[in-house]
Formats: sequence, structure tokens, C-alpha cells
Amino acid sequence: MFVYLDHAATTPVCAEATQAALEEMTAAFGNPSARHAFGQQAAQRLEERRAVVAEALGCTPEEVFFTSCGTEGDNWAIQAAVEHGRRRGRHIITTAIEHSAVLEPIKALEGKGWSVTRLKPNRQGRISPEDLRAALREDTVLVSMMLVNNELGTLQPVAECARIVKAYAPEILFHTDAVQGFLKVPFTVKELGVDLLTVSGHKIRAPKGIGVQYIRSGLKLSPLLRGGGQERGLRPGTEPTAQIAALSAACRLWMDHGAEYRAHMESLKAYALEQLPARVEGLEIVTPGDAPHICSVSLPGYPSEMLVRALSDQGICVSSGSACHKGKPSHVFAALGLPKRTAMGVLRISFGPTSTRDEVDALADALSAIRSSRVGA
Repeated sequence: MFVYLDHAATTPVCAEATQAALEEMTAAFGNPSARHAFGQQAAQRLEERRAVVAEALGCTPEEVFFTSCGTEGDNWAIQAAVEHGRRRGRHIITTAIEHSAVLEPIKALEGKGWSVTRLKPNRQGRISPEDLRAALREDTVLVSMMLVNNELGTLQPVAECARIVKAYAPEILFHTDAVQGFLKVPFTVKELGVDLLTVSGHKIRAPKGIGVQYIRSGLKLSPLLRGGGQERGLRPGTEPTAQIAALSAACRLWMDHGAEYRAHMESLKAYALEQLPARVEGLEIVTPGDAPHICSVSLPGYPSEMLVRALSDQGICVSSGSACHKGKPSHVFAALGLPKRTAMGVLRISFGPTSTRDEVDALADALSAIRSSRVGA
């Protein structure tokens, strides 16, 4: 039995997205920048798909820019925001539990003389709006706070924090990495009140290699690249029309069935949080997660990487944290201040619309067997 409970790392591509990409690669492969009829048909399809993504985000099509992934979007947002605010100051606020795609470019700016405040979460993995309020300064130019933590599943108070920032100084830009939250947690960019928002297609059953950057209307930013003028000159390069077609199809599927998908994932997560501690001796719930698809548990004293390998040998896929860590200790779990034995045994479990109770049962049985064998204890 193959068990896949690592949907936060990536998702299987849905049939609708696969079909849309195939059609675009074969029967409708025109370059949207070409001036002939075939190219202009491609351009029209591109804009129709941009409109679908805009509908999913609750913004206008003109505020949607296609990128290659979440990492590109996060880096672009940060670099463009600090360039935009260079006359105001050199202070950035972020959190200690952001994705590396946010933390690393900010760390690089810190090495160039920027001042950085990293807000710490409480034991449940949540950031305090009051801590953000206290961190704001006259020279603050950017706040970057993720919507849903990719390892804990905790929902951050982005809308409240954005209101605090804009009340303090409207010119401070607010960016949110919404890669794990997009379509898993209902929101619109207007409700959040952010200036910049980043998403990635492969988290919602579209293929890898396609992402979206929301840029608030009226905000003038520096281009990510220089080139032929695609994406209104801000992200030039021939548009990946097949991936965009797939992303649009995946968005439409989520918009049509999102409530059903979220209820299913929430039910499975509740089942897992009930069954795993009951059936696996010593297992602890690290965070139940606010988002419907992510929770984290620990088998104290059993190294996470050993558990991941042992489960993989049985055809069960979970992770020890973000796939981007590649086996390195997670800064997210370290920020929670967990006891050492608990921190070393953390596993992230994440669900999708196709996940089943049988998969949860298989995970529980496998962890129980590992625990009984006392391997790594």
C-alpha cells in the first residue's frame, strides 16, 4: 500500500490540470507574444486564465503576475519592497518561522546593513499582533508574515497585523507568503489588506514550475527581470502557457469544490489527531494546526529522519518538516522551544482532497510497530 501524507510538500496533479496542460502543449502551443492569429489566440487564453486566478485570489487580473514558484515570488517581493522603501529606511520585520524563501533573502539584506526584527511565536506557533506593533519603527519599510505556517499549520493574524501596519504608516509594504494558505483557508487579498502576496501552483494540485505574485494595484515596483516586456514588463520571459493553463484548471476545481475538500481534510486531520496518540505509545501532538491540511506530532527520542526513512521503507510518505530543509534541523520547531527529545522526533503530516482514513490507519500501525521495536529509542 502506497500512503502519501505529505501534501504540504507537493500535491499530485489533478486530472483537470493535466488535461489543460496537455491541450496547451499540443493543440494550442502558440506564443502569446506572437502577432499572428495563433499567437493572439494564445494571448487571449492566457488572459482568460489570469482572470480565473484573480477570481480565486479576490483581486483584479491586472494584479496577477505569473512566476515560476513560491521561492521566486518571495524573493521578488522582498527585493522589490526594500527598493521601493529605500528612502524611508532600512528596517525589515518578519517572523522566526517563515519559509526559507523569505528568511534567506532577508538574511542576505541583513549582511548588507539592513536591520531585521524577527518576531518569535508562542508555544502554539502563533505571532502576537502586539509584538508586531511594538517592533514598528520610523525606518520600517517591509513586514513579511506568512499566512499559514508550512510545518505547523498555524494560521497567522495577517489581516489584523496588516491593519496595525497601515495605521502606523501606510507606506510600509506588507507581504504575505500564502503558499500553504491559498485555497486551503478562505481569504481574499482585499480581506487581508496586504500589498504583496505569493502563491505556488504545486500546493493546489497544479504542476511544479508555476506560481503567482499578487501586486496591489497602484503599487509601482521594480521588475524582477529585464527582457521582452511580458507580464507588463515586471516579470518578462515567454509565459509558461501549459503550466498557467494547469494552474487555472486547479484553481477552478478548488473554487468549485473547496468547501468539500476543506471539510474532508479537516475530518481526516481530526481522525489522525485522535487515532495516533491512542494507538502509538508516547506519541505527542506538537500542534494540531489551524489550517485543515497540516498537523505535527512527535515520537520523543526517535530521530525524525530515522522515522521518515523507516516509514518510507513501508511505502508511507510523511516529512520531518519543510521539504526545502533537505534533512537539516527545522528552524520552525526550534522557535517553539520544544524539549529536546520532542523536537528531535517531530513529523509533519499533511492531507489532500484524495487522502483517506486507511492511510491514517496505516501510518498509525507503522509508527506503533516502530515504537514497539524500540529502534532509535
